[in-house]
Amino acid sequence: MNPNTKLISIKVLHTVIWIYFNVVILYLLYAVVTDQIDYWVWIGLGCFVAEGIVLLVFKNYCPLTLWARKYSNSTLDNFDIYIPNWLARYNKQIYTSLLGVVILILIYQLVR
Repeated sequence: MNPNTKLISIKVLHTVIWIYFNVVILYLLYAVVTDQIDYWVWIGLGCFVAEGIVLLVFKNYCPLTLWARKYSNSTLDNFDIYIPNWLARYNKQIYTSLLGVVILILIYQLVR
């Protein structure tokens, strides 16, 4: 496989995983707002904990980004994923904030 094909494959995989986490966080937000806290909420939170551990192990980088770096010298934030550059730049801040909101609402629902 040539380097460009490898980069495209990594970008597709990275985008699919990114979409998965969007679905998970939207479900979590819906579930905690509507007080429908079930085992899927805990599984979803577990997915984010696992992602956080991966980011800690790889020094705040997604391993797919590090892998894609071998096939690109682009300085764009979205060189490794099919999302807009501005979103790739602020992705961690946006989703960490959303997850924080989910956790705060979850805590409220559990203690009320």
